[in-house]
Amino acid sequence: MQLVGPTSLTPEERTRFDRDGYLFPKKVFDTTEAEMYLRLFMDYYSENEERLSVLPPKEKYQVLAETHFVLPWVYEIVSHLKVLDAVECLLGPDLLVWATDWFVKMPGEKTYVGMHQDGTYWNMRPANVVTAWVALSASTPANGGMRVIPGTHRQPVLPQRETYAPDSALSRGQEIDVDIDEKQAVDIALLPGEMSLHHIWIVHGSHPNASSTPRIGIAIRFLTPDVVQDSPGRPLAMLVRGRDDYGNFELLQPPSSLSARNQAAIINRIHASVMGSAKK
Repeated sequence: MQLVGPTSLTPEERTRFDRDGYLFPKKVFDTTEAEMYLRLFMDYYSENEERLSVLPPKEKYQVLAETHFVLPWVYEIVSHLKVLDAVECLLGPDLLVWATDWFVKMPGEKTYVGMHQDGTYWNMRPANVVTAWVALSASTPANGGMRVIPGTHRQPVLPQRETYAPDSALSRGQEIDVDIDEKQAVDIALLPGEMSLHHIWIVHGSHPNASSTPRIGIAIRFLTPDVVQDSPGRPLAMLVRGRDDYGNFELLQPPSSLSARNQAAIINRIHASVMGSAKK
């Protein structure tokens, strides 16, 4: 049965995703919702601003990753009906969220993401993995929005290197180790409340924020329960739609006020699992 909803993908959109490896924009939040979630994020960011100010870009995940496991309002985003309806059209009715990352670039920050392929580091098979990138502010070429190279998810895997560049947002400054024709890159421009979808093997990255406006959004890593991750332990995930008949991931329950109070302890456990099971 074909899923029908406000954000369900048309056959043409599914064909485009299969061909190009990405799709945008899809409107998932109205103005009121986008503004509400942005306020909640900025409150969270302000509470942690002192800590964030001394962390290098590659270590800010300690504050900005996996918050859906402990903050109920972030869980609302990742399990939002309109987000799930769009992802289901690509992955099917059974959906897990493996990880989330807030991508925050304040005006003038030098933080960037080198061109890379997620699949190289996540150690997952089969490739039934899609990232939904939900914008809470505008995401533009000027403020460091994501860029993708169309069709690269269908090509042979490219060699990558670890640069450990200090301004890279990736843990080891990962980037493609061959020449990339960035003239082919497409800018994923989004308005607040819009979402893009991209394949685990699409080549993508982003420049620093050279504008006077912040760029704030959350990347949600969806996968199907049959995916297996090569890792030393059983990785963690959260079932957000359908059922899991495979048991490849340890499923955590949605967050509550209690988990928010115990945030530090829970997040430390989750980060140990995610960083240990994937070379993020």
